Amino acid sequence: MQDLHHHLNFILELDKLKAVYRKALIKADNNRYENSAEHSWHIALTSHVLAPYADSSVDIARVSLMLLIHDIVEIDAGDTFAFDHLAVLSAQSIKESAAAERIFGLLPAPYNAQFIDLWNEFEKAMTPDAQFAKAMDRILPLIQNMQNNGGSWAQNSVTKNQVIQRNQYLEKSAPKLWHYVLAQIETATRNGWLKEE
Repeated sequence: MQDLHHHLNFILELDKLKAVYRKALIKADNNRYENSAEHSWHIALTSHVLAPYADSSVDIARVSLMLLIHDIVEIDAGDTFAFDHLAVLSAQSIKESAAAERIFGLLPAPYNAQFIDLWNEFEKAMTPDAQFAKAMDRILPLIQNMQNNGGSWAQNSVTKNQVIQRNQYLEKSAPKLWHYVLAQIETATRNGWLKEE
């Protein structure tokens, strides 16, 4: 029964992710800002839909779980814009590591260690599963921005090269999607949604 208490506390803590807002705009809802819980759900499902494009064999259940938990740390650390200054992103990494220890620490053993290990695997992106998960985390905002006339890219003067670098995981983990992404980036640049430099 003690384990159940810890599990329920963790589940209640997850509810706070719905109050963390991102820079992504939701076109279908009057361009309001997306929250991190919506983002996590959307990319987890996206990973299942785009699984056939993975270059190597990936365990899509593991990928999906990584994507569902990868932003839980934002409950404590908040969200940062993907194209923010390097100093801001570095500071965010430190805050997120501390948040992972606290939030996943709400779970009893061995679940706490399993979630922390999976979160770290995603962050380091050294395995095929983690690389594909990272690729999904990168491509969904691109898809959203493309169908919204540049969305947060246009709003924040993001450059073509920033988006290319951000989506680099696709080159290895999903080459067919990488070619699609490059074509989309060219279109966005021609349309003025991305700055040339």
